[in-house]
Amino acid sequence: MSPVIEIAGLRKTFRSLRHGPRVAVDGFDLHVEAGQVHGFLGPNGSGKTTTLRALLGLVRADAGEMTVLGVRSPHHLPKVTGRLGAIVETPQFFGNFTGHRTLRLLAVAGGVPVSRVDRVLDLVGLRDRGHDRVRGYSLGMRQRLAVASALLKDPELLILDEPANGLDPAGIREMRDLTRSLAESGVTVLLSSHILAEVQLICDHVTIVSAGRRVATGRVDDVLAGFDRHEVRVGVAEPADAAELLRAAGLPVREEDDHLVVGGTEDPELIARTLGEQGVWVRELTPLRPDLESAFLELTGTSATPALPRQVDDATARDTVIDLGAPEADTARMDT
Repeated sequence: MSPVIEIAGLRKTFRSLRHGPRVAVDGFDLHVEAGQVHGFLGPNGSGKTTTLRALLGLVRADAGEMTVLGVRSPHHLPKVTGRLGAIVETPQFFGNFTGHRTLRLLAVAGGVPVSRVDRVLDLVGLRDRGHDRVRGYSLGMRQRLAVASALLKDPELLILDEPANGLDPAGIREMRDLTRSLAESGVTVLLSSHILAEVQLICDHVTIVSAGRRVATGRVDDVLAGFDRHEVRVGVAEPADAAELLRAAGLPVREEDDHLVVGGTEDPELIARTLGEQGVWVRELTPLRPDLESAFLELTGTSATPALPRQVDDATARDTVIDLGAPEADTARMDT
């Protein structure tokens, strides 16, 4: 079976009037199979949004090959737009329109049955607010309206760029449940996000990008396995004394504020036995498993949660940026 998304050797350069040419994506590869919920991660400026925009034909790539749903992008993308839903960057809506009217207009323009409007409003939890004007929506509600617009076509592939941006914890959970239900129904989801704990809960595969290059890809469990240090958190009454005993037994020990972190063993019983034989009793033994945040930090060397997500990502830096690809008139567009 052909991959739903395949990118090979993607390169994209922008020219800043202040700083000159800047490489946003440099030889990037991405492979997404049907049925996956695939997390796409990277710090601000790493090339995530530029990659998605290039994939959807919104900017012209300098080099590389891309396919979406079996057709080359962007040249043949119009053939599959009816099977594809996407949100890239913060969507804009008419504030005087209601959510229902907004989606109804999009449905009519896209040749989608209007009956889908109530269905997608219900899916994203906006049915009760569907007849309110969008100008009264919170940022999180606008995000959900954007997801609803992407779902109008009942797509096989859904591309979401920071769908949980602006959502409160309850909204984030609702978005997580929605993504899972879509995946269970057979929709392939490519999810770009900086909320790493959510990605770990939702996604089965992940690709991490840094400075425009792929630095890790694969099943989430397989990626995390490469960062397993076989460490155990140890709680004792006298950490300093216990640390000396464990070092004498040949175990690497790191002293934290009120506990020890012991490495070099997958068997917590060895730690308990070593200390117990010396009359030191353990009150806590907790194996430490790597999480996506720690792997992300080590791979990219950056903050896991950017202070200003999205606002300075890729080609949207503060200074003026010019696309070195084709002029706007030649850039492929799609209804998302």
